[in-house]
Amino acid sequence: MAIKTIELLKGCESQEEIMEVLASVASDLGDTIDDVNTLEVIPMKGAMTNEVFIITWPTKRGGDGFRKVLLRLYGDGVEIFFNREEEMRTFECMSSHGQGPRLLGSFTCGRVEEFIHARTLSAVDLRDAEISALIASKMREFHRLHMPGPKTVQLWQKLRNWLGQAKSLCFPKDIKNFGLDNLDEEINMLEKLLSEGHQDIGFCHNDLQYGNIMMDEETRSITIIDYEYASYNPIAYDLANHFCEMAADYHSDTPHVLDYTKYPELEERQRFIRIYLSSEGKKPSNAKVEQLVNATEKYTLANHLFWGLWGLISSYVNKIDFDYKEYARQRFQQYWIRKAALLDSPSIVSQDEVVNASLPSFT
Repeated sequence: MAIKTIELLKGCESQEEIMEVLASVASDLGDTIDDVNTLEVIPMKGAMTNEVFIITWPTKRGGDGFRKVLLRLYGDGVEIFFNREEEMRTFECMSSHGQGPRLLGSFTCGRVEEFIHARTLSAVDLRDAEISALIASKMREFHRLHMPGPKTVQLWQKLRNWLGQAKSLCFPKDIKNFGLDNLDEEINMLEKLLSEGHQDIGFCHNDLQYGNIMMDEETRSITIIDYEYASYNPIAYDLANHFCEMAADYHSDTPHVLDYTKYPELEERQRFIRIYLSSEGKKPSNAKVEQLVNATEKYTLANHLFWGLWGLISSYVNKIDFDYKEYARQRFQQYWIRKAALLDSPSIVSQDEVVNASLPSFT
């Protein structure tokens, strides 16, 4: 449902700046915005880091013609998670590679992007065999992009940075409940175990949930969007992230609730990874498929810690209507539940002790 622009921007310090940028974008596209009341603003659901809106106005040609752009308002406190300047460089570089939307304008608290005439996928789409195959091939293409920035694994330092941020932000009760004092050792242990042997490093999206994947219904082409968390990492980590996202439905009445009965079974993971490895025209051996399947499964542990810390930090800094703390609780819970099965190593502390400690009850 469309709402008036003034209602959308109420309280935004950059309201006048936003209107100036929208007017400039319209002019660049051959249109004119004479009256803000001609704008329609439609909120998009499912965003958890930023607020995203479709902005529509009549084209200069008149008649029934309308122009659409995407307006992204940056969430509060998200600078903790990534460097906005680096993210903008990635965005512009992706555009130069013919990937994703074009940047049309920017302002202090957000930006205006090209509106892609394709539909955003739903949670159900990820389980569609045909669509899943398209995503697998697109991921392989994405991982092979040559992008700016250090071409080394960023995951472990990011986890340590976020853990430090979480400890500095959280109340003592949350530090205890979520077992934050134990996580330094867990991160060190994971890095040591998962970094053994050869790893394929690529440019990873690191947040490949269904809302960041779009598909043109006519051409069946896939576009990956939103690169805030993108960086070089083991491709197994990015695959693990995608599989973990199959437990989520951010458009449900309880978007923070994760259902791990929906996590893909072994056969589905094998099929996805075989297509991923085959997408460049070379048929992978069964051994290579199994090797990547196993590595991916182990990297789900790092993924749970990554998004667990993200959720906990967000509960302190982000005002978007989403139960970040409960989301974090579920991610940490999965880490401790799955660790023993995935790593043939004893826990640094009693698993039961930390599972119980990391499951606070929220009222």
